[in-house]
Amino acid sequence: MQQYDQNNIFARIIRGEIPCHKVYEDAQTLAFMDVMPQARGHVLVIPKCEAVELTDMPDDYLQAVFNAARKIITAQRKVLHRDGVVQLQLSGEQAGQSVFHYHIHLIPGHIHELAKHESTPADQAELAQLAAQLRGELE
Repeated sequence: MQQYDQNNIFARIIRGEIPCHKVYEDAQTLAFMDVMPQARGHVLVIPKCEAVELTDMPDDYLQAVFNAARKIITAQRKVLHRDGVVQLQLSGEQAGQSVFHYHIHLIPGHIHELAKHESTPADQAELAQLAAQLRGELE
């Protein structure tokens, strides 16, 4: 098992050391646009606790992550006019996890339409616009 690195990019985003295009935040979770999206509107939801994978999270954080994901999926469907949302979580290096902080991918679209994971950086202006639209839908 991978040990938790307190300087992983998501931990740094939580601490405000690295900016993100925030979609949603509460006391236990943060959701933001993926900067290397597999499809337009790709959002990541992370817990604000030290967890590499699902089995590392306390129950209250598990509940908070999935409650946040449910809200985001509802907003994605409205803003992006897509019913299908791929809910993806990679657990461990052998599964393709590259940031060792638990995160769930919420990717609007069909699994066969997705771009390769971590292949192309997104346009930052478009990410900012989509994050604002999704936040607006969540209000």
